[in-house]
Amino acid sequence: MSNTELPPQNLPHPVINRPYTAKDLPSANFGPIGLLGFGMTTILLNIHNAGFYPVSAAILAMGIFYGGIAQIIAGILGSRKGNTFAATAFISYGFFWLTLVAIWVLPKLGWTEPTPAGFMGWFLALWGIFSFFMFIGTLKANRALQFVFFTLVILFALLAIHNWTGSEFIGHLAGWEGILCGASAFYLAVAEILNEQFGRDVLPI
Repeated sequence: MSNTELPPQNLPHPVINRPYTAKDLPSANFGPIGLLGFGMTTILLNIHNAGFYPVSAAILAMGIFYGGIAQIIAGILGSRKGNTFAATAFISYGFFWLTLVAIWVLPKLGWTEPTPAGFMGWFLALWGIFSFFMFIGTLKANRALQFVFFTLVILFALLAIHNWTGSEFIGHLAGWEGILCGASAFYLAVAEILNEQFGRDVLPI
C-alpha cells in the first residue's frame, strides 16, 4: 500500500466529516419569544394607559429591547422558516415599538416637534387597519391567536379615538383592554412553551 492510500477504516465518513449547515441543527419554535415581547410590553404600556403610572424608563426599555428588538429577531427567524405571516407580524410590531419610543423620545432630545394628538390618532388608526388584515390571516390559526389580534384591533381603535377626542374615559378603557390583549399574547406564548415541553395540551389554545 502506498503512502498516499488510506486504510478503509480511516476513510472520511460521508456524514461525520462533512461541515455542518444550519439545516442540520434542530430549529426551536420562535413564536413564544415574539409573543412574549409583544405581550409583556403591551401589558406594561397599558398599565400606564389605564391611569396607574406615568410613562417611565421601564416602558421605554421594554419597548426598545423586548417589544422591539426581540420581536424583530423572532420575525427574522420566522422568515428563515418561510412563515410569511409570523415574519410580517413580529417584524412590523417590533418596529412599531421602536417607532413609538422614538415618537416619545425624539421631541425630548429637541430633534423634532411633538406629534399632535390628532395626527397620533391617525398613526394608531393606520396600525389598527394593518392589524385588522392580520386578524383576517389568523382565521386559519388557533383561537388564542385570533383573540390576540381581535383585541389588538380594538385596542388600536380605542387609542385612536382617545387621541382624536381627548376622552380620559376612552383612554382608561383602552388601557384595560390593552392589558387583556397583552395578557392573551402572554398566555399563548406560555401555552406553546408548556405544550411543546410536555408533549400534550397543558394549556388549550
